[in-house]
Amino acid sequence: MQELHKNRSRRRALFRVAAALLAGLTTNTVLATQWNAQVGAQSSSLDSQVLAFLPNEFWIYAGDSIQFTFATYEPHTVSLLKSGQTRPAAFSLVGIGGRVFVGCPGTTPDGSSFDDSACVTSAPSPPGQTYTVNFPSEGNFKLVCLVHTRMTGAIHVLPLSGTLPYTQADYDLQAQREGNRLLRDALGLQNRGNGDAQQASGLSVMAGASAILANGGGSQTIAVMRFLSQFTVVHVGDTVEWTNFSTPVFHTITFGTEPANDMLPSSGVTVDSDGIRHAVVSSPNDNVNSGFIGSPNQETVGQPQGPLDFTRFRVTFPAPGTFNYICALHDELGMKGMIIVQQ
Repeated sequence: MQELHKNRSRRRALFRVAAALLAGLTTNTVLATQWNAQVGAQSSSLDSQVLAFLPNEFWIYAGDSIQFTFATYEPHTVSLLKSGQTRPAAFSLVGIGGRVFVGCPGTTPDGSSFDDSACVTSAPSPPGQTYTVNFPSEGNFKLVCLVHTRMTGAIHVLPLSGTLPYTQADYDLQAQREGNRLLRDALGLQNRGNGDAQQASGLSVMAGASAILANGGGSQTIAVMRFLSQFTVVHVGDTVEWTNFSTPVFHTITFGTEPANDMLPSSGVTVDSDGIRHAVVSSPNDNVNSGFIGSPNQETVGQPQGPLDFTRFRVTFPAPGTFNYICALHDELGMKGMIIVQQ
């Protein structure tokens, strides 16, 4: 009997060891889960851009990771700032044309872990590039793009005892539906903008259009990367005025060679009494840059009042000719225009 009892005890011990090993394998499987998300979406013509994480809200377990795949030619970052960190500018004063990324500071390697102790960020990345972030500890974290201020998301990292509300298949379906809906909204925005442009003065040009949308995960932005009224016919001595209808997206009006620093207006640009920048373009060979125009700032309680935004740019044409111009930030997306000046 004593020997039988010992054998049973050994079998129980072996069973407990096997159960523990199986539990460990299960736990490791859970911890190793990699989720997938998409960064941005765009139309086939590149004129409509979705500035959003798709989807922009995830529930995952501590120890999981999310692999983000960049999907647009418009640059984005995958960034998580630590609590209380001041948001940095995306690019240094050499301008986006120089592609000098500031980061928080710099970038962190693919596969970095975020636990709210230090910032984690990708670089602005081309389509097809991926960036993975690991989440080793529980918490609720805000996801941002450093290039676009109204592009945010939420990552809810639960303990292993928690229940996840969605599967990867659910998130894939959400991403597809959100991306398609936002692209449809962008097309509608462009159609309305074209209608407004046709009714506007022949001396005015809409520089893009956008709308900010919100959901439980944060904010998403749709943007039309086009000059609405791409071809404008005026007469010698006329002044054309561009207005950026795209918040918080910046644009430029750039004639001739794109400067190294496209954030700032070129020399010779003056400011009218109503605060609007003004230039004179006399020849198709002139190099004139508006600097960034747009309205990116939010009015935030507890923060100092910011200066008036530069949302408009004027150019006077004293001589006839054909004058091509671009948005130095989005010309690769096809944001170009032409002014034809007649006698």
